[in-house]
Amino acid sequence: MDKEIRQIDEAEDVGYEEMLDLYRKMSITDLSARWERILDRFDKEIQDAIITGQTSILLDFQKLDMIDPVMMELFIEKPYTVLYVLDKVIRDITEGEEHQIRSARIYNLPEWATVQIRDLRASHLGKIVCIKGLVRKATEVRPKIENAYFQCNKCGAVFSYPQKGQTLEEPYECPTDQGGCGRHTSFTLLTEDSVFVDSQKIEVQENPEGLFGGEQPQKISVYLEGDLVAKVFPGDEVTIIGIVNGKQRWTKGGKQSTEFGMVIDAHNIIPNIRAFEEVKILDEDIEKIKELSKDPQIHEKIRNSIAPTIYGMEKEKDALALQLFGGVPKVMPDGTKIRGDIHVLFVGEPGTGKSQLLKRVKDIAPRSVFTSGKGSSAVGLTASAVRDDFGEGRWTLEAGALVLADQGLAIVDELDKMRAQDRDALHEAMEQQEINIAKAGINATLKSRCSLLAAANPKFGRYDPYGVIADQINLPPPLISRFDLIFPIIDKINQERDRKLSSHILKSHRVGQILHYNEVRNDNISIDNEDMDLLTPEIDRVLLRKYIAYAKREVCPIMTEEAMKKLEDFYVDMRKQGIDSSSIPITARQIEGMIRMAEASAKIRLSNEVTEEDAQRAIDLLMYCLSKIGFDADTNTFDIDMVATGVKRSQADKMRIIKRIIEEGMEESEDELVSLEYIAEKAKEKLDMEFEEVEHLIEKMTTDGILCEPKYKHFQPT
Repeated sequence: MDKEIRQIDEAEDVGYEEMLDLYRKMSITDLSARWERILDRFDKEIQDAIITGQTSILLDFQKLDMIDPVMMELFIEKPYTVLYVLDKVIRDITEGEEHQIRSARIYNLPEWATVQIRDLRASHLGKIVCIKGLVRKATEVRPKIENAYFQCNKCGAVFSYPQKGQTLEEPYECPTDQGGCGRHTSFTLLTEDSVFVDSQKIEVQENPEGLFGGEQPQKISVYLEGDLVAKVFPGDEVTIIGIVNGKQRWTKGGKQSTEFGMVIDAHNIIPNIRAFEEVKILDEDIEKIKELSKDPQIHEKIRNSIAPTIYGMEKEKDALALQLFGGVPKVMPDGTKIRGDIHVLFVGEPGTGKSQLLKRVKDIAPRSVFTSGKGSSAVGLTASAVRDDFGEGRWTLEAGALVLADQGLAIVDELDKMRAQDRDALHEAMEQQEINIAKAGINATLKSRCSLLAAANPKFGRYDPYGVIADQINLPPPLISRFDLIFPIIDKINQERDRKLSSHILKSHRVGQILHYNEVRNDNISIDNEDMDLLTPEIDRVLLRKYIAYAKREVCPIMTEEAMKKLEDFYVDMRKQGIDSSSIPITARQIEGMIRMAEASAKIRLSNEVTEEDAQRAIDLLMYCLSKIGFDADTNTFDIDMVATGVKRSQADKMRIIKRIIEEGMEESEDELVSLEYIAEKAKEKLDMEFEEVEHLIEKMTTDGILCEPKYKHFQPT
């Protein structure tokens, strides 16, 4: 047959279909001979793989296609046959070498072989495909039997029995061709003689950047074997080349169903290193993006394109624009990593539109995951090791929202209602941007390199602008301080603003009513251009997604001397204000946040320089937030301790004096307990404090573990 094909190769009038038909009829021997000729061109790659001790060799599909396009057509059509022959040939070629190569891995398939997970159909069964997505779950690595050796319990003969599929197959009778007795009997599995291969199962879901609106990401299970295991972890973006297979399903009565599930037997798995590759940006898109970036009003245009149906909230939308673009992640010479992602928290009263704002940002962000702190699954926001049906009794490592949003945006509504386990893991996920799992023998580090946009509700429904933020939401101060920007959204009564807000909402509803009427009645009632412009994003949502993806992928701004001087002077001047009041207005954490915001401001302009104007924009936003959450009205100064520790500096000083009063009172008391009345009387003398304030501070000190109350309204230090 090989001779016949060689003769056809030399002829000029042989059609492609005729050649393909001959390949289909080839025997295993003829296909092997053909592959030997092809692999002669890959001698260098084979030798390099032997020297480096690899168990598999990578072969470029495009190069193979140039050598023998008919063979690669057969590979797409009958992958199991072609790969069986290819692996057999590669083992024969390297037999006797110091490191034998066990298999070949083909990569760089043509674009037409790439299929979306949601587009997989019955026609793909048994075919090779390329899918791209995010790893959502991964089981632990376990050995899987590939060639089982059994011993006959009658005659004692030992023989091999190759295995296929996911269930162990036992022989029906003792094979005579391997020296057996041929009888139907029982057999003993010899695990020490059997051949095993490492196996793992992962679940891959579609990339979020390819979804719009309310589309739910589709998922598929992928089986990995050999050197493909333990190469990727939950949250990783991957390209998988594999063969689509059907998996038997069962009815409720335990009978085999006529419907099959789809799984993929992986042939090759390639982690995607570059972010936002799934966002297709054409040359004409790049021209539009560059033209937009030259607009001096680009910051305002992007802000006005974020939820135009929500009235006002200009500063909040400015912050969201910066968050969407993000700063520059850095790795220092000593290995220290500094995040570039900006974290934003909204603390909103009911009816202020914070949840709606979060949903609109999700539609704009090129890669985003939306969840609720209250409604998240057992995996929660971070990650977990669980035992479920997917792992078939094995432990499964499953990614939560922050891991799935790696290199994107994680949006969490009702953050204050998250589980206690998530609250503990969130510190590390936000600052170090990784999550460490150590459970059930699984030790893994998952990446969570994402910005966090969160919303929380005040404990008592309304936000007190004069109180400490930590007292008003169910989040610990160290976690609150991880956010670069915190915005209280307060529903204040203001007649002028109320009129504008109600007018905006009414116009929005009227436009929606007309659009719905026109659609239902097939009519064409005109809409006032001014109203339509008010509710239409200045930059189309699809183009804005591409703009953000392009900026995050291509732009790496560097600070100018002027920008550095601006930030330095601001930081020093702010710190100077704390000398007289003994409070700390800002810390180094805030200057790092300003750097990230200034970098994001430069990215919006697609500029590789962070200018003084970018630095000023970052300063203005930080000062706006500090005026809302970090201003102590008692001392008329900025105090970052209100965020970082949950206690004002002036309040902390009073608490120290109260503790000293209790210690002095204990010396006079017989039972070493001090009554609330005694403490309030002394605090009135020393600090002119009212009884209610003393009672409130003592309650806080008791809650924080500074004091204990062994007897009703009698206290002592812990």
